[in-house]
Amino acid sequence: MIELTKLSGKKFLINSDLITCIEACGDTRVSLLNGENQLVKEKNEEIQEKIKSYKKSILSNDFIAG
Repeated sequence: MIELTKLSGKKFLINSDLITCIEACGDTRVSLLNGENQLVKEKNEEIQEKIKSYKKSILSNDFIAG
């Protein structure tokens, strides 16, 4: 899961495996498998980095070891 920020400033966690599209349209729109969209403050590149970091942590021994 990655943490993102809604335009209201409220932070939330989202399952990165459910993201189908990240679109820069002034703000950043994150589209999910269920058809839901979230507008967030983070830029496209920042979201991509969060996803990469999260996936690396899953594959590392640090995540498994706790």
